[in-house]
Amino acid sequence: MRMSDLVAQYIQHMLDESDGNAEIQRNELAGELGCVPSQINYVITSRFTPEQGYIVESKRGGGGYIRIQRIKMDRGSAVMHLINAIGAKLDGATAQAMLNNMQQQGMIAPDSAKLMASALSEKAYRSVPPQYRDYLRASLFKNMLLTQI
Repeated sequence: MRMSDLVAQYIQHMLDESDGNAEIQRNELAGELGCVPSQINYVITSRFTPEQGYIVESKRGGGGYIRIQRIKMDRGSAVMHLINAIGAKLDGATAQAMLNNMQQQGMIAPDSAKLMASALSEKAYRSVPPQYRDYLRASLFKNMLLTQI
């Protein structure tokens, strides 16, 4: 398992244990997991984003912390939040992260997530000129999400 996966799993466990709220001391967590503090930053900025259903707040300096909160919304609000977060274009990795988050939060069934992932994958867009792929993926994903409300 990669270090970034281990860090993300550890933070997810902290969130699960504390009802969706975690306060992290970056240097302490890095020492505990045996990584550098910048690895903690990377994981938080790439895997705990608003698009993925999290609010991150940080305080720098002595006694500083990183507070992560899982956004709690009803299904319709969460889907609309995702639709608004997608914007005009969407890359395959971000689409997959959004689907994974939806599945983890029970917003979408595993079979539906697999079907949607297939339709949003890079392989599905091979015949589309590269400059249009992310625009088409965003449009399709938004339409699929609208059926989930």
